[in-house]
Amino acid sequence: MSGLTGLTTAPILPTIWRLSLPNLLAMVATAMVSVAETTYVGQLGTAALAGMALVFPMVMLQQMLSSGAMGGGISSAISRALGAGNEARANDLVLHAVLISLGLGLLFTVLIGGFGVALFSLFGGQGEALQACLEYAHVAFAGSASLWVTNAFASALRGSGNMKTPSTTLLLVALAQMVIGGVMGLGWGPIPRGGMGGVAMGQVLAFSLGGVYLGWHLLSGQGRVRLNVRTTLRRDCFNDILRVGAVASISSIQTVLTIVILTRIVSSFGMEALAGYGIGTRLEFLLVPITFAIGVACVPMVGMSIGAGLVPRARQVAWTGALLSAVMVGSLGFLVSWFPDQWSRLFTDQAEVIQYAQSYFTWVAPAYPFFALGLCLYFASQGAGRLLGPVLAGTLRLVVVLVGGLVLVQQQAPAWSMFALISAAMVLYGLCTALFVRYTPWGRD
Repeated sequence: MSGLTGLTTAPILPTIWRLSLPNLLAMVATAMVSVAETTYVGQLGTAALAGMALVFPMVMLQQMLSSGAMGGGISSAISRALGAGNEARANDLVLHAVLISLGLGLLFTVLIGGFGVALFSLFGGQGEALQACLEYAHVAFAGSASLWVTNAFASALRGSGNMKTPSTTLLLVALAQMVIGGVMGLGWGPIPRGGMGGVAMGQVLAFSLGGVYLGWHLLSGQGRVRLNVRTTLRRDCFNDILRVGAVASISSIQTVLTIVILTRIVSSFGMEALAGYGIGTRLEFLLVPITFAIGVACVPMVGMSIGAGLVPRARQVAWTGALLSAVMVGSLGFLVSWFPDQWSRLFTDQAEVIQYAQSYFTWVAPAYPFFALGLCLYFASQGAGRLLGPVLAGTLRLVVVLVGGLVLVQQQAPAWSMFALISAAMVLYGLCTALFVRYTPWGRD
């Protein structure tokens, strides 16, 4: 019970930082995979960069659902069980989590394999950009199950308060993905160049290795929770994970729908604008893991506090983590808004693409702290099992982007106005999430 005592009584800010640091290292490494892949793809040409921008929303959706939404549901259920002193139930939840994730991973494989052409054409893909997109997608999503199951294992361990094991594993997975993706995509050494499909193969192989290790760790019973394949399946265990994970998935889908709408709009400005926008969103894929690292550290702290009846402490954890996230991400956003070209030139030297990316950063980077604030509170709300408010805030953001985007398209507005709309929607999301969390009961305060 010492781990529980520490998470429910230790000083909040130092504990959040201690739990966040291993997650931060792993998530930054994961985000660097995105940077590395974009660098590899940039060497394949502008069409490949545009194709990467097309597939990015679905890559992001899968990652957000498996590690953030359903992963948060897994961590929340296990941490609340441990907080209530029910370790047997926490162990039972592990197998249920794996089965849910395996099913969802196979669903992604079927979706992209059967409807990928229609889906990415709907996003605005055509010609060489669409072909490059499909080359990456067909390989990456064929191995979706490996990513989903690995993230399920990692989330189960995080729910028990163990951040070191999943973070170290995911750090090694990220490093392996960068190396394998570069070797197979660009054809380093004697390996022939595999192009977009080769880059995608890095993800499939790396997560397969990571899943094998984490599965062994949970089966061996080395941690506070373990995987027991003989666990009797129960509806209430599935429901405990899904009542948080399914609602959280709505928020993830909303976020990706927002990106899809904007990708479709920006694609109308041409391949260079789409490539510049893709470079911009890649930076967000580097910044979001900072919030993710802090947010997933808050989930077990909030969940165990709720399970133990310590509602005021749970709220203190949520606000402390959210403010820490906003400060860290906001500081990086400030730097990028002042020096946008340094990031863009990592991927391309084409002046028009760099100009679009610069416009994106000028408008969007100042809104990063608001988005970080809302996203961290979303994770904390997962721990409390109270997600309606953050989901409604995400709905409002989606409506603003959809309606505003349609108006700007009708008026044939310039690309910078689309980027300004993204910024306004981020600010609105952060402020509304904060208000919802402030006034949503988490129990008896």
